[in-house]
Amino acid sequence: MRVYNFSPGPAVLPVEVLEQAGKEMVEYQDCGMSVMEMSHRSPMYMEIHDKAEALLRELMAIPSHYKVLFLQGGAFQQFAMVPMNLCKNGKADYVLTGEWANKACKEASIFLKAEVAATSEDRKFSYIPETFTFSADADYVHITSNNTICGTRYLELPDTGNIPLVSDMSSGILSEEIDVSKYGLIYAGAQKNIGPAGVTIVIIREDLLENEHASKLPSIFQYKVHAENKSLYNTPPTYSIYIAKLCLEWLKRQGGVPGIQKINEAKAKLLYDFLDNSSLFKGIADKKYRSLMNIPFTTGDDAKDKDFIKGAAEAGLVNLSGHRIVGGLRASIYNAMPMAGVEKLVDFMKKFEKQ
Repeated sequence: MRVYNFSPGPAVLPVEVLEQAGKEMVEYQDCGMSVMEMSHRSPMYMEIHDKAEALLRELMAIPSHYKVLFLQGGAFQQFAMVPMNLCKNGKADYVLTGEWANKACKEASIFLKAEVAATSEDRKFSYIPETFTFSADADYVHITSNNTICGTRYLELPDTGNIPLVSDMSSGILSEEIDVSKYGLIYAGAQKNIGPAGVTIVIIREDLLENEHASKLPSIFQYKVHAENKSLYNTPPTYSIYIAKLCLEWLKRQGGVPGIQKINEAKAKLLYDFLDNSSLFKGIADKKYRSLMNIPFTTGDDAKDKDFIKGAAEAGLVNLSGHRIVGGLRASIYNAMPMAGVEKLVDFMKKFEKQ
């Protein structure tokens, strides 16, 4: 029996996608082999690869002067590849809104002068800063659009002028509509809203590929090399890209990003409304900046939190522990989490509160 999986990632996948992948596991479309066995340069795989890119472009309305890359190494590798490829003046501004933004800034400092343009650390990253100090000669400004640990998200983007805006969208991509043209570069690990772990999406404006400094990097770390080779410079994570294609097809059937955004807003409202009226459970993030995807909360008592996690698991509601550095509880309700899962969670929380 399948459980309702509230893991922050790798995360729940649509059942329809898993069922289709199961049917095609041994043999894909009468070709005599699995997708995992195909040459990444074969016509049949290239059809999958190109379709995945076309779907992502359609769903996100990605302008034609942006390149879409399928890379590996997760967001952690992008923490390094971004400064390596975008460094010109040797300086970048980072907005620190949580653990992953901090890690991205720390990694960047190996390659350039990473300055803090704003931080919400003073209130344990429970909000998004609205006042920023940007350097006129910064190579880029980096933000983390949705914060998985503390459950916050940007409602408005900082005005960076002519400085390229870079965003780690790992836990928020495809959950709500965005204007890609406002960004210089977007990156996202796939294992939350796009597919399984193994593939990382990079969307980069073409002019940012031209960088003399980046041309001196090892080829495997150059965005331009990957763009020129259609993400086939080395063997890509073919099966992860195939599953991503299935997930993107599923998302299109849900009404695309506008359709799933309405569902996501309804799921989040159900859980937040309960938290706001509960006498036991309390939300952690500032109400104004609440995430649609990651909802941290607590009873305020470690023992009760542990009892809740145990009881929830017995009821088929799993992976509700908060991140190890903050503790407490957290429900990650990505695109593939059905409304029924959130409804069952709220029902269990009501029962637990009464007990």
